[in-house]
Amino acid sequence: MPPNDGVYFTSSSFKIPSLSQTLASHLYRARHSAFQLIHSLRKSSNFLKAPSGPTAFGVHSLIRSSPLLCCASLSLTTQSNNLPKSPLLCSASLSLSQPSSPDSAQSGSEVPHKGHSTTAGRSDEERVLISEVLVRNKDGEEMERKDLEMEALTALKACRANSALTVREVQEDVHRIIDSGYFSSCMPVAVDTRDGIRLVFQVEPNQEFHGLVCEGANVLPMKFLEDAFRDAHGKVVNLKRLDEVINSINGWYTERGLFGLVSGVDIFSGGIIKLQVAEAEVNNISMCFLDRKTGEPTKGKTKPETILRQLTTKKGQVYSMLQGKRDVDTVSTMGLMADVSIIPQPAGDAGKVDLIMNVVERPSGGFSAGGGISSGITSGPLSGLIGSFAYSHRNLFGRNQKLNISLERGQIDSIFRINYTDPWVEGDDKRTSRTIILQNSRTPGTLVHGNQHDNSSLSIGHVTAGIEFSRPLRPKWSGTAGLFFQHAGARDEKGNPIIKDFYGSPLTASGKPYDDMLVAKFESVYTGSGDQGSSMFAFNMEQGLPIMPEWLFFNRVNARARKGAEIGPTRLLLSLSGGHVVGNFSPHEAFAIGGTNSVRGYEEGAVGSGRSYVVGSSEISFPMLGPVEGVIFADYGHDLWSGPNVPGDPAGARYKPGSGYGYGFGIRVDSPLGPLRLEYAFNDGQAKRFHFGVGHRN
Repeated sequence: MPPNDGVYFTSSSFKIPSLSQTLASHLYRARHSAFQLIHSLRKSSNFLKAPSGPTAFGVHSLIRSSPLLCCASLSLTTQSNNLPKSPLLCSASLSLSQPSSPDSAQSGSEVPHKGHSTTAGRSDEERVLISEVLVRNKDGEEMERKDLEMEALTALKACRANSALTVREVQEDVHRIIDSGYFSSCMPVAVDTRDGIRLVFQVEPNQEFHGLVCEGANVLPMKFLEDAFRDAHGKVVNLKRLDEVINSINGWYTERGLFGLVSGVDIFSGGIIKLQVAEAEVNNISMCFLDRKTGEPTKGKTKPETILRQLTTKKGQVYSMLQGKRDVDTVSTMGLMADVSIIPQPAGDAGKVDLIMNVVERPSGGFSAGGGISSGITSGPLSGLIGSFAYSHRNLFGRNQKLNISLERGQIDSIFRINYTDPWVEGDDKRTSRTIILQNSRTPGTLVHGNQHDNSSLSIGHVTAGIEFSRPLRPKWSGTAGLFFQHAGARDEKGNPIIKDFYGSPLTASGKPYDDMLVAKFESVYTGSGDQGSSMFAFNMEQGLPIMPEWLFFNRVNARARKGAEIGPTRLLLSLSGGHVVGNFSPHEAFAIGGTNSVRGYEEGAVGSGRSYVVGSSEISFPMLGPVEGVIFADYGHDLWSGPNVPGDPAGARYKPGSGYGYGFGIRVDSPLGPLRLEYAFNDGQAKRFHFGVGHRN
């Protein structure tokens, strides 16, 4: 069949026809006619036992000229109580017709109508010997299509030559012929012959398929229908195959969570099949805020448009339950709602639905306190312990805008940060977010400038202010661009500014106590399913802009990739990261290699620090007991011989090797704070070291 020959598509409003006939009525007529057929066959059997002679011949001639006609009619309906499947129900009913001759009228009077109910059990079981079984067309002539004749004969199960049959068995074989799907009617005719009773099934084949009309299918792809009917062109319509096609169409809607189904089927003269498809369109979307305690409707703090703009379901679309579930998840990730649900309800217009989104709001803000561990401090009795205090408001002005003010303080570390985030800039249709950052931090300088011979320590202070914008680029891809001003320098233990470390290596690029820089940032991130074992790729670039002569001019790129794979009960995780920086940059900003999130078995930054680096890691994790899993790992890192290119060569002054590997084992425990990691590692220098961390490795 050519792709579009005889196939065209139109659209119409949603309309489900009422059920015109019921299966029960067909079965009643079939049972009622069965009583008449068994009675007539019994009379034919008695006639055959009459003595030979002119009288017998006369009776025989009468029987041959007046066959018993049993008509089977076919009706197609849709099950209104099971619309998603919408199978075609084929029901064959038997009815008896006889000539209005005096003999037949007299014989008919011998069996009153009321006798049907009293003799039903015996009639169903009485058998009549059949000498021959044939299949003919509706006019009783041989069929031109022998393949269709064979289909009908193949469908027969009980009706065979030289077999004794009951009416029930004949009725069941009529159903089997109809159920083969090729025939629109089947009429069993019992004819008396010299050799006995001949049973002829007079059948009428369905029309040949020559065209398709599909109405109301607005989202169903044309190619789907073309493929479903392509091989049927010019062939006799098979109702079983048509039923399979209808089920496949309904399945297409079901698989995608769409409210749609085939609501009606018609076969017109000329072999044209008309499918009526019903699709439920979204008429209106409204919101209802519910009280957290009572569940009763209440007034919400969030502006409805702030939530509704998150939905991908729009008015006029065919409603999809899968799309609705994604919308529920999207609203939940806003962090404003304790519970979200979408309830579809019939709309006033036929074939449309109204969506009601029920939401329960969380408290919008408050104070919090906590603690953590910093991996940048490697000595001291309280090394790594950090306390924190924060105030947050997650729904400023009812627009999901967020304000966070936090303070973290440790033995050396301290960070004061103010973040203001608008997760969706008003008037933007690309879901662009905006974040304004103010930060004052002090971090240990041990990653690059550690191991002072006089046991003194230094810290790096940063004052940062900037703005960044983020938005989805495509599915699973996001992008971030920003502009930041940074003021950074080093201080000793007493808080005094210093420009060189114990080895005489410079601590700033400008030679002054502080370096100033204006940095343009771009980052693109790909995430798979989002869990730790899924694929991930991130690319980051920072460009120093020398707007002022003393501001630093440099370019830094950094990339990270991760790939996970399930191998039986274990999970293999491979990761690779690398970076390079060119231009005039602060020495303490060199890439540091070694430590809990780099090469395990080494202290933080103990492998090396350089303008370039590469670190690879492999882990195999396996379940142990409940939330506990075991892990074995191996890491390798290299500065690509770039350590001496850092101003002052701080790595060379401390005799860092520039490359190294580590391996070991550990356990992971799921906790409300995230995975707790305890690992024991060996390095290539035969040193051993415990590593403890909270959360996934960076």
